[in-house]
Amino acid sequence: MKYLPRRAGLAIALLVLIVSASFISPHFLNPINLLNVLRQVALYGILGVGMTFVILTKGIDLSFGSTVALVGVAGALLMEHGFSIPSVALICLALGAVIGAANGFGVSYWRIPAFITTLGTMVMVRGFALMLADGGTVNPGKAAEAFFFLGGGYLFGIPTPIYVFVAVCILAAITLKLTPFGRAIYAVGSNEEAAHLSGINVPLVTFGVYIIGGILAALSGLIFLSRLSVGDPNSGLGLELEAITIAVIGGTSLFGGEGSVIGTIGGAMILAIIANVLNLAGVSPFSQQVVKGALIILAVLLEAGRKQRK
Repeated sequence: MKYLPRRAGLAIALLVLIVSASFISPHFLNPINLLNVLRQVALYGILGVGMTFVILTKGIDLSFGSTVALVGVAGALLMEHGFSIPSVALICLALGAVIGAANGFGVSYWRIPAFITTLGTMVMVRGFALMLADGGTVNPGKAAEAFFFLGGGYLFGIPTPIYVFVAVCILAAITLKLTPFGRAIYAVGSNEEAAHLSGINVPLVTFGVYIIGGILAALSGLIFLSRLSVGDPNSGLGLELEAITIAVIGGTSLFGGEGSVIGTIGGAMILAIIANVLNLAGVSPFSQQVVKGALIILAVLLEAGRKQRK
């Protein structure tokens, strides 16, 4: 019940945004455009869900974008060398888990601040992607054509990434709401010392959320590889900021302990609609970055004000 007012506010904001968008651009409600919006929701929403897990424990992960790039390059190289699509997917998801584990170990066991740990990982992982690709792009070849269905295909008229996003959201919601691990995540984010005194293994929980974040970033990397058709070491720039924006707009508190998957879905929809309307209105990508940055600041200010009122 404590999330009901925030969810209602998010729903109202989303409704107002949709109505406003339909007036700003007559092309917004075009079915093709709406499918493109949903595809964007799925592409960035998966990252938002991963970031939600991390932020719930009062953490942050700046390596998401670099993980997307490295997974794209690694996946393209593996397919280029004849690996089957299932094996490529498993290897890439495992790679994301390893990156997440490195972040989680640094934060939870070495007690290095999350910002510093993941900033270092961000630079290192991007460097590995550039090394593997030798600074260029990697073409997986014709053998990987079936793989492109993951990011660019349709199933019953609906973009394939949407099905992946829905599955991720269902699993994430079940994990957070119905499992001891999920309840421990909220407890750690709300009060780490109290969680420790109540018998929760705080380092293990923190370690786990970074692994989940790394796996979901890798999944996004596979979808982006499918969309781009090449492994690009420069892809994914700024995606970690997109993920943070989605989580924060969706009501996940940067102070930890508060947030939900439903809110993150709403945040992804709001960000995707704003980006789509700005594109339809001919606003430059540089100005769009200003808008996204302002949204983050506004969401944090609102959350800080709510905390003070409490």
